[in-house]
Amino acid sequence: MTDSSLRLVWVYPDLLSTYGDQGNVLVVERRARQRGLSVERVDVRSDQPVPTSGDIYLIGGGEDRPQRLAAERLLRDGGLSRAAANGAIIFSVCAGYQILGHEFVNDVGERQAGLGLLDVTTVRGEGARCVGDVLADIDPNLGLPQLTGFENHQGVTHLGPTARPFARTVFGNGNGTGDGTEGAYNDTVFGTYMHGPVMARNPQVADLMLKLALDVNALPPTDDRWYEALRAERIAAASQPA
Repeated sequence: MTDSSLRLVWVYPDLLSTYGDQGNVLVVERRARQRGLSVERVDVRSDQPVPTSGDIYLIGGGEDRPQRLAAERLLRDGGLSRAAANGAIIFSVCAGYQILGHEFVNDVGERQAGLGLLDVTTVRGEGARCVGDVLADIDPNLGLPQLTGFENHQGVTHLGPTARPFARTVFGNGNGTGDGTEGAYNDTVFGTYMHGPVMARNPQVADLMLKLALDVNALPPTDDRWYEALRAERIAAASQPA
């Protein structure tokens, strides 16, 4: 795989990078390099245009006002939408996930237009905030083991007919709809509420993004002992009664 190269784009680290979500791009970059891949990482701040030539785009979570600003700027810029139309892989977390949908409720209580890259709509939940560890079984079509993460959100995200649940919760709230769904995906666009960062807890998710970007069914093995130790520890902690 040494002849292959990847361009990773970390979108708006100045607005969307809470709870260590930048760790996702670090994990993808490291796991690509461990396979002998040449990697170019591009960090795109909110005052810069989003390039359309990336292979994998990663977007993190953020507070309410930065989320609104990010959505406005991404809509004006159009680069991320054009990248999606070109078949790029996009992985988003929490506020980033909501932005990829049709709309969400912003910091001033108004419905804010999203990018419409996922068939989801987010409203503000009326009950308790969704906070705590999550265990979830990923969609069997994605072929990954049980996921672990941490959620902290007030949003309730409803999936439309063309969006598939990324996972179904064993423990935790996920999308907050009460139906056990967690996150959503459609083709090459993914969203989840799981922080952690989720790819450090679940390196198989990073590998899935790499396989999709490279259009391969398998990757050379790597030393996953550290990742698996963290993953096992978090699964055990979340499984224990409070």
